[in-house]
Amino acid sequence: MPDADIVVLPPDIDDQVRHALREDVGSGDLTAALVPAGQRVEAAILTRQNAVICGQAWVERVFGQVDPAIRVQWQVAEAQSVASDALLCRVTGAARGLLTAERTALNFLQMLSGTATAAREYVDAVAGTGARILDTRKTVPGLRLAQKYAVRCGGADNHRIGLYDAILVKENHIAAAGSIRAAASKARATGVFVEIEVERLAQMEEALQTGADRLLLDNFTLETLRDAVEKRNSIAPGVQLEASGGITLANVRSVAETGVDFISVGAITKHVRAVDLSMRFQFAD
Repeated sequence: MPDADIVVLPPDIDDQVRHALREDVGSGDLTAALVPAGQRVEAAILTRQNAVICGQAWVERVFGQVDPAIRVQWQVAEAQSVASDALLCRVTGAARGLLTAERTALNFLQMLSGTATAAREYVDAVAGTGARILDTRKTVPGLRLAQKYAVRCGGADNHRIGLYDAILVKENHIAAAGSIRAAASKARATGVFVEIEVERLAQMEEALQTGADRLLLDNFTLETLRDAVEKRNSIAPGVQLEASGGITLANVRSVAETGVDFISVGAITKHVRAVDLSMRFQFAD
């Protein structure tokens, strides 16, 4: 699984930005053409709510692809928590370029900041328990690496990136393979990280004896989570336990206090609540 302490920019930012600009600008920005070609502008991007700021590289690439002469001066750091009405950055350059890039730049910044902010809320909610918050594969199509990056900026950890970098044996895999043991045997032969989903406490003993790295406890009650932790500690203390299903900010701390190692929360990336941002222009000429 990914190293939880490393936050690295995704390699596909330029592709994401090109695609986003292509779908917005198309054959040309008809409205920006109404502005004189030589008009210069200075703009300020502000946040209208408390947030964890994420997506600065996307903003820079958007403006850079529209007009390489545009300059962005950040007033806050990436992954920094800011208060409502904070000045995030100043942008200077040709008015046409700024107007064309504005919506796409803000779309990336508000969505990724929203993801990072949500992640930070869950991380803060379990502080001191020892449990780590994980994201899932429930991401916006085409923006998975961007959202996974934002989750890290929020202080949470990434689960597997996709189907290619780790194995999660779920109920349908088990049914098709014939048993937990049969599925796990093939999984372990690959040499990658192996996790097995367990839906009932009765399945745990078999799953714990497969040599899997982690068990995913799906929709367990708090009582059965505590029982699962005790069973793990007595049979295979080295196996990690991950709670999943029905996790909210209201109950996540209670789940963490059962003693599980990880809690995966699909809502962090699935229920994207964009941060409220605005861009204000001041014309220089």
